[in-house]
Amino acid sequence: MRDSYHEQLDDILAELERMTRTVSTAVRRSTAALLEADIRQAEEVIAADIQLDAAGEGVEEKVFELMARQAPVANELRMLVAALRMVADLERMGDLAAHVSKIARLRYPAPAIPAELHDVIQEMGTVAGTMVDAAGDVIKTRDVDAATRLESTDDEMDKLRSNQFRLMMDDTWPHGVEVAVDIALLGRYYERISDHAVSMARRVVYLVTGELPIAIGGTAAGSGAGASTPNPNN
Repeated sequence: MRDSYHEQLDDILAELERMTRTVSTAVRRSTAALLEADIRQAEEVIAADIQLDAAGEGVEEKVFELMARQAPVANELRMLVAALRMVADLERMGDLAAHVSKIARLRYPAPAIPAELHDVIQEMGTVAGTMVDAAGDVIKTRDVDAATRLESTDDEMDKLRSNQFRLMMDDTWPHGVEVAVDIALLGRYYERISDHAVSMARRVVYLVTGELPIAIGGTAAGSGAGASTPNPNN
């Protein structure tokens, strides 16, 4: 019975890793849809978010079932609690990738991104996708050092965000308020995807060590994601 129980625990972590690959694909495809004004790809990313939410609900059901049927000891209970929090992170990242595609859809058939901003948006999408993949690797390996290194990649996203604002606030900005709002929202979406990836890595540190790492800003790793409606504050 305990062997089966531990197999189920491993299955939960494996499903979380699979979800990170789904999110990473969504981030990259939504970025491509945005830069290429590809309405088909944008719609596919938006539709796929429903499947990601369903996968998350499946993980939650497994966690609650194990809590109800088994008697988790300290490290097992940490794993189950961390899994619930990571599901919330993953669902929110999927929502944010869908929001990127919704901006592509909103501006179609016109491109949503001015040519001079293509490189910074492409790089933000690449960094965000890479961080999600890295979070998946951390779940698979439970490598605390790799989880810690993810923080430095988040610093790269912060620099891209600053560069984005510099371009938007320049006196020579020629694209008007509507495009500026789109760009600001996109930057926030990519930044939050990266933040959620770091949050997942911190949860793995908690899973392995039993200690909550200190987050940016001096507080312990925070709780999960917010609602699934487009909200740049989540």
